[in-house]
Amino acid sequence: MDSTLIHALGDRLHGAMISRDPIAPLTSQFEDLSVEDAYRIQQRFVQRRVDAGETVIGKKIGVTSKPVMDMLGVYQPDFGHLLSGMVYGQGDVIALETLIQPKAEGEIAFVLKRDLIGPGVTNAMVLAATECVMPCFEIVDSRIRDWKIKIADTVADNASCGVFALGDKAVSASDLDLFACGMVFEKNGEVIGTGAGAAALGSPVNAVAWLANTLGRLGIPLKAGEVILSGALAAMAPVSPGDNFRVTIGGIGTCSVRFG
Repeated sequence: MDSTLIHALGDRLHGAMISRDPIAPLTSQFEDLSVEDAYRIQQRFVQRRVDAGETVIGKKIGVTSKPVMDMLGVYQPDFGHLLSGMVYGQGDVIALETLIQPKAEGEIAFVLKRDLIGPGVTNAMVLAATECVMPCFEIVDSRIRDWKIKIADTVADNASCGVFALGDKAVSASDLDLFACGMVFEKNGEVIGTGAGAAALGSPVNAVAWLANTLGRLGIPLKAGEVILSGALAAMAPVSPGDNFRVTIGGIGTCSVRFG
């Protein structure tokens, strides 16, 4: 796919984000759209946001758990870029009018204290490079109409990034069993899902190592200070006005968000 079309498709996704008017799946128009070209489209989409004044503050890993894979019909992980305009804090109200078709996911966020540069990154290296872990919500959103996505669609769409919220506790990863830590996911006071660290590619640490090594082959480092969202630990949940969500992760803490 030539660079002119790559840029046009990245611009189309950026326009859909600004207008909050989703577009048809790219794969319905370009059946041979490769994942490699989809990442090039993603880069253009992200660059449009950077050009408008945002900064890249981290990465996210998507499609890491079986419930999410089954829900979306996508069966391999992907990654996207986190930008400064995506960040919310514990208990913040997220305006639904700023999103298109959001869904909430509970997961574990890593904050790095040193660079991770793959390939060759091991789980031990991930833990040594981690300043802390935090409970978080990722609010995924799709610029693709009705979430009718294949892997190349979500990759091009910056891995369906919407916004994210970090909890108010930061815990040393060395004090935790991130494989076994359990998660309880609540919506409006009702438990709607449970999970464990093992849901994210067997462990959130595995997921971060996968990301570092995948990016390393592309010449992209994970940098000290970046936030890494390691993947959903249970099925994503649709969001409506007035909804309150809380996620509690054993040994780490809680994160809550509201939607207005």
